[in-house]
Formats: sequence, structure tokens, C-alpha cells
Amino acid sequence: MLLLGTYLKEQVPMAHNANISRFRGIVPFFVLFLVLAGTAFKPAESRESDYFAIARNIDLLGEVYSNVSENYVDSVNVAEFMYAGIDGMLETLDPYTVFLDEKESVELGELTRGQYAGVGIRIGEIAGDVFVVSVIEGAPAAEAGLRVGDRIVKVQRQDVEGKELEKVKNLIKGPPGSSVTLSVKRYGRKSTIRFSLTRQEVRVNSIRYAGLIGRIGYFEMNSFGNRSADELGKAIHELQVASKIRNQPMNGVILDLRNNPGGLLDVAVDVSGLFLDKGSRVVSTRGRYRESEVFYKTQRDPVVRGLPIAVLINNNSASASEIVAGAIQELDRGVIIGERSYGKGLVQSVINLPYDCTLKLTTAKYYTPSGRLIQKQHGWTGGVRTVTGEKGALENKKAFYTLNRRKVYGGGGILPDILIKEVRKTGYEAALRKEGMIFRYANKYKASNDSLPPAGIDQTALLADFREFLESEKFMYRTEPELLLDNVRKTLADQQGGDAAKISALVDSLENEMKLLAGKQMQTESEKIALVLKEEVIRHFNEEAARKIMVERDPVVQKALDILQDSSKYRKTLSP
Repeated sequence: MLLLGTYLKEQVPMAHNANISRFRGIVPFFVLFLVLAGTAFKPAESRESDYFAIARNIDLLGEVYSNVSENYVDSVNVAEFMYAGIDGMLETLDPYTVFLDEKESVELGELTRGQYAGVGIRIGEIAGDVFVVSVIEGAPAAEAGLRVGDRIVKVQRQDVEGKELEKVKNLIKGPPGSSVTLSVKRYGRKSTIRFSLTRQEVRVNSIRYAGLIGRIGYFEMNSFGNRSADELGKAIHELQVASKIRNQPMNGVILDLRNNPGGLLDVAVDVSGLFLDKGSRVVSTRGRYRESEVFYKTQRDPVVRGLPIAVLINNNSASASEIVAGAIQELDRGVIIGERSYGKGLVQSVINLPYDCTLKLTTAKYYTPSGRLIQKQHGWTGGVRTVTGEKGALENKKAFYTLNRRKVYGGGGILPDILIKEVRKTGYEAALRKEGMIFRYANKYKASNDSLPPAGIDQTALLADFREFLESEKFMYRTEPELLLDNVRKTLADQQGGDAAKISALVDSLENEMKLLAGKQMQTESEKIALVLKEEVIRHFNEEAARKIMVERDPVVQKALDILQDSSKYRKTLSP
């Protein structure tokens, strides 16, 4: 099984943490295991010559390790020293080749299975506190009454204030059947609420949201785990049935792979198979040696036949997401919309090591059906990187061809057929979110209202109430230029004389002008902030309903709907 994990930070969050626990190991035995694993990927004629050079270096490494461990002037933690050596070797390669200890290996398994032992909540750090930001329906937390907005203050009587989010998560997780107690603060209640929960296996569906927008089926997919293809197939079937019941059969599909970091190679092929004809080539992989090339084709008949398809990608769509988008684009099965994808085209093999550890080793690169290499330069300092400079610029312009003889270009990542940038957060919204004001206000609203108004939320009244909330919280929006002026003031405080006083007066004047501009910016953005507030308030009552609202006002989704609902535009986009 090959793993196509992308940004390691997301894929295996603790892989580069220098403070993780380390096991004791014997260098020659461990490295010999890696040698035997590595030579398995080589043709027979090269193995013998490589073996002697590697054996000599193993001996040298073992001597250095032994001498330093035994004779260094200060005592050495031999386990940490060993792990530092392993990490140092791997850091000369690419960011995806990593060594995982026992704990990290378990986390990797959870990511690929989409299943873990816990209580069924997602937690997040907001303005320094740990909050429940999502609750999985049917899980122990939901059954016990935990809800979005609850602030976790203790886990098993341990205060979580000041603890890293990862540590809090690990306190909550544990063996199935074991119990854990969470103490939470809920807005509007003075006393702490304690929840005693029994951990169980929690399945996380990789389809974050699925729904009909008119007669178009929308599917948001956030990972490629073991069950992802089945989960997407089931979601498609359910919407097809629902649309037929309404006598409006589904006549198009939007597959949203934005911010999807990837996952398993075979799952990417299976997901592609839901849309492509049986036997279609989806991707190929090539290792160091010519005979290592492997072609992957769809193995079953498609679930969606004939319907127009739009695939949404952005800069954070990677690996398995790029395989699916590349195959659908090059076989002219659908239109790709959004921003150029991340450009992660390296394949990792997961190698089991002694003591329940794992090596995630880059063993190949993958190519789209036309032969495009998806990997692009990311500024690494290690050994695996794409060519840069003049040759790299030519690679960016190199043309490949789809089934219909449309030109598509290399250079890393998948370049969409229709480029459209996502709306970025403005300075004011970003400042509100950084301080947790939008989330905290939704908590307040939920505490004051048992349900949402039957006639819907009045946005004008909502915004007015929010402004009062900001005043009570003493929130002041300061633009980045205003913050820079603070540094100027500090510098002027050390200066003396008439010039300093004159400059200080100019700074005061400039700051007043900036405050006026900030006020205008807040006023200009008031409608957008009202919409964001409304969505967050609804999310505290009903996460799925809020997601539906967010999706339907998304400009990238709107562009996809425009293309799918206009057959002439759709055909023209797929024409050479």
C-alpha cells in the first residue's frame, strides 16, 4: 500500500517534534533493516555493489554512535542521540521521508483508516483557550450533550490551560471502552459542567458535506482514507435517490477537493473510478529504476455516467487530490476550476520497523495519464527537488495533451481549466477571528436563545448586537499600519529635541487618519461580517445547515454551477 500524504504537518502532526519520546535501539541492527528494505527496490545486478558500500558506512555509523555514547564528556541520552541521527539522515532527503515512533505510527494508522478511539469531538484553540469546535453526530460526546462552543478547562482533573492543543487531544483519546472526564465552561453558566464519557471507535466520514444545489450534486471531500471511495459512492447514490424523489434527477456533479491534503494511492484510483470508464488509466508511478514503472487503471464501472463534472481545487489540494483532478482533466471527463494545486507528486511506501515504529519512505514519483509530473519545487534544502532556473521555466511551459487534444501544462501541480481565486479574509475579519470574537459571540447567542428564529435571523439586528458585544469585550480593531506606528512611537520616545516633537505630531496626525480609514473599512465590510456571523450562529445550532449556506454563497461553487448549467460553456471548455 502506497501512501500519498502531503504536508507532513497535517498528515502526521508530531513527526518533527524534537521532544517526542524515543525508544532504545541498536544502530547496526536498525540500519541493516533499512538496508535490506532499501535494496528490495533495486534490480539484482546493483544490489551486490551497493551492499558493501552500505555495510561499510553502517560500521562507521555504529562506531561513532558507540564512542560518543560511551566516552562523551557529559552523559548522553542514547535514545535521543540515536533518533537525532536518524532524523538528521532523513532531513537530507525530502520532507515526506520521515521516521515515526510508536505513537506517531498509531496516528498515521488513524489518518489512513479514518477511525480513532475517542469521544467524537474536534477541538480548536481560540484566543488561547481550548474549545469544542465540532461534534460528531452519534458519538459519545454528542450523546452526552457536549456542544459546539463548550470551553474545555479540565481533562481527567488535569487543567488544560497553557497546554498545547496536541497534548489536550492526546489526553482525550484513549483505548476503546475506557472512560474520560471532561470539565467544560459553557457561556451563560457560572458553574463548570462535567461529562463522564466512555471512549469508543469513532469513524470520521471523509465526505464533509454532500447536498443538492438545485439539480447539481455537491460533494466536499477532505481526505483519501481506506473507506473514502465507498463513502463518496454512497453519498452520490443517496443524492441520486433524493433527486429522483423530487422528480428532478441530478444532472451534474461538483467534487470539491479544496484543502484536501491527500491520502492513499489506491483510494485515489478508486475515487476516479466513480467517474471514469472501467479500464481508464488514472496515474503511473516511476521509481529510481526503469522497470519500476507501474500503471494504475480503474477497476469498476462508474457510478456517475454522462453527467457533467466540475472538480474544485486550490493551493492546498495535494497528492491524491491531484491524481483525481489530473485524471479527470486529461481524460476530458470534467472541468477543473479554482487555483493551481500544491504540486506533491512523490509516493511514500510505509515500511514497518522493529519496536512498532514506521519509516515513511519516498520510493517513486507519480505522473498523470499524459505523462505530466505533478511534483514542483517547494524550496527544499534536501536532496529531492525539481529542476529550477531556465530549465525549470521551460518545464512550466511544456505542453501535454488531453484525450481531446487540449493543451495542459507541466511545471508542478494541476493548473485548472478555469482559474478563479478564492476570497481571502480581510484584515478586519482576520482580526475578529484571531481574537475569537465571532466564535464567542455565537456562544453568547446560543446561550440566550433555545432555537433559531422561525423567520430567520435579522442580519441588521445581529450586527448591532455584535457591536455591543465587541464593546463589552473591549475589542479594538487596529490595522497593520497602526501597529507599525507603535514601533515608530517607541523609537521617538528615545529621541529628544524639537525634531522629535515635530515628528511625533506628524505620527499623531497620521494615526488619526488611519483610524478613520479603519472605521470606513469596518463599515464597508459590515454586510460581509453580518453574513459570517449568521453562518457561525447557525453552525452552533446545526453544523450541516451552516455548511449548506457557506457552500451556496461560495464564488468558486457559483462559477462551477454556472459552467455545469450551461451545456455550451461546458462543451467549449472541454474542446481543443
